[in-house]
Amino acid sequence: MLTKFVDYQDGDTELEGYMVYHETDAPKPVVLVAHDWSGRREFACKAAERVAAMGYVGFALDMYGKGIFGRDGDVDGNAALMHPYASDRALLRQRINAALLAVRKLPHVDATRIAAMGYCFGGMCVLELARSGADVKGVISIHGILARDYITNEKISAKVLCLHGHDDPMVPPEQVLAFEQEMTEAGVDWQMHIYGGTMHAFTNPVANNPTFGTVYKEIAAKRAYQSIGNFLAEIF
Repeated sequence: MLTKFVDYQDGDTELEGYMVYHETDAPKPVVLVAHDWSGRREFACKAAERVAAMGYVGFALDMYGKGIFGRDGDVDGNAALMHPYASDRALLRQRINAALLAVRKLPHVDATRIAAMGYCFGGMCVLELARSGADVKGVISIHGILARDYITNEKISAKVLCLHGHDDPMVPPEQVLAFEQEMTEAGVDWQMHIYGGTMHAFTNPVANNPTFGTVYKEIAAKRAYQSIGNFLAEIF
């Protein structure tokens, strides 16, 4: 696998993605990877590498700006980074669509076959990408925030997969039900996989804060990645 950092723009904001690909003649489907609230750090980059190992192009996008990162365990600092986008879904949609536009122009990419997956805050981001009406084949929310905001949805064309821990304190059952109703009313091809005895951030091996509600769970992570592989194979 080959890797490179890719500079791109959202207006005046400089952003930096991480691309993972195989040197081949034929363009490959690409999966955008949206990071958690700490920024495009190692976890998101490793996820892009996992995608490339499946035979696709992985692109870990940047929601915050080049060189802007949080830290593991820094709840206040990471929340401050996420807040401007979580509280302004129009801005969030603009920022993640900038990544989509940038990826369409890259070599080795089949611009007609694009998907997006995201972790925690990144799950919110890819769901907003779908809600924006973006022309992508599918989106995957991995322990993501499901709640919508006041902003109007466009026609959702993407298939949607949500991977959720039943005991996630940040996404209570009423939020799950509201999301399911939203997707059903919009006529979306959606799936919701719920893992019992599982909290937020269950795919992240460094998550170990049961008081806050973030705990890694190996079996749930394994099941989630099996579902991700199946979903990508279906849409591509």
